[in-house]
Amino acid sequence: MADLVQQDGGSALAPFEFWDQMVQASAPIRDRTAAERADRIAVRHHTGKVAPRGAKGKRAGMAQALVIGGGPAGLIAAEELAKAGHSVVVADAKPSVARKFLMAGKSGLNLTKDEPFETLLKSYGAAADWLRPMIAEFDASEVQTWARGLGQELFTGSTGRVFPVSMKASPLLRAWLARLADAGVQVRTRWRWVGWDGAQSVFDTDEGRQSLSPDVTVLAMGGASWSRLGSDGVWADVLQDNGVPLAQFAPANSAISVDWSPHMQPHFGAALKSVQWMAGEFESRGEAVISATGLEGGGLYSLTPALRAGADLFVDLVPDVTATTLQDRLAAKSSKTTVSQWLKKSLKLQPQKIALFHEMSKRCALPKGQEANALKQLPIYGAGLRPMDEAISTAGGIQSGAFNEGLMLTKRPGVFCAGEMLDWEAPTGGYLLTACLATGRWAGRAAADWLDQSN
Repeated sequence: MADLVQQDGGSALAPFEFWDQMVQASAPIRDRTAAERADRIAVRHHTGKVAPRGAKGKRAGMAQALVIGGGPAGLIAAEELAKAGHSVVVADAKPSVARKFLMAGKSGLNLTKDEPFETLLKSYGAAADWLRPMIAEFDASEVQTWARGLGQELFTGSTGRVFPVSMKASPLLRAWLARLADAGVQVRTRWRWVGWDGAQSVFDTDEGRQSLSPDVTVLAMGGASWSRLGSDGVWADVLQDNGVPLAQFAPANSAISVDWSPHMQPHFGAALKSVQWMAGEFESRGEAVISATGLEGGGLYSLTPALRAGADLFVDLVPDVTATTLQDRLAAKSSKTTVSQWLKKSLKLQPQKIALFHEMSKRCALPKGQEANALKQLPIYGAGLRPMDEAISTAGGIQSGAFNEGLMLTKRPGVFCAGEMLDWEAPTGGYLLTACLATGRWAGRAAADWLDQSN
């Protein structure tokens, strides 16, 4: 999800036990308890039946629609199916839904990017053509309308990024889950999908192995990063075994690994501001933070495709000063003035920038007199992508040739896919969440149409 805060260890999961209780408290207790009791009885007898809240058609009372994955793509697909009058079950492997969405909210919940449609679409690169109709129907304007419909007051920052005024994901998610509950959507947590047995979807649960036999299914299980929040990509083996073509997963919006010398340790946590990053044909003007493991931040994430392809990483430490001006200032430097003094007093560079300059200059044995050129294009030696599970998102997934225009798998009629399971990527800045919502909505509507036609 957009603008996730990189965190180490398990510290990022601390809020979730409280959140699980809070979400459960927001649902209608009496109806939920009755529905879950009916679910347990039905599943125990392997009928796949659910409580008939809002069902329609020839098979009222059956689990007509199953959504596997409780992130934004899955929840909005479930909402579209419920709007069409079908009974819906959302199954999620974790103790509560939308955990990665909540983590995105820790850094402000960047919902979308308020910019012209064609500009927005360019951020999806090679996938822009097949994503076009989906994002056209749920673009930045529609995302904002949707969020306001859930009671969220929004504001747009100077760069066009759109945020809730609360700067949190939890108020929006609480309102959303309450609206889904009112529409009859049932949520089953700790239900891990393990594949199909004929027409049945099979799950490992706290009560043992369970099965459902839906008329239509939407898969929205995310990509392969932040597995502890639910996106572990293990579904890929199931789909490959069913003949669905997949592109190999790769990190997207990734932090950078750098093996620092002890010289850099005092600067861990410091931000590199007013810099420009370069890798291959990509450039990005944005800040990054020096961490114990390397570099991370929005200024770097859009360079991931080039770095994946093996491009070298460079940084311009003074993007607002021309190379000629730098060279003139360097020539005017007194012979008694050290380079460090010159960087600090003449260029007024921050300590972390000076430290980075020396760190990389020493690695390349920078010749005297080349400091100006190095400031404009300082190589970051030893830079590599952090492990995929730490990336904000992933490239790869279900290839566009595997599904039709409604996102239904050609190998599994009645099974639709949405969100980061699909083979697309985009930089942070609201683009990730926009496409997850757009593809989820599209898949939910297509699934509802298919279900109505089948009935």
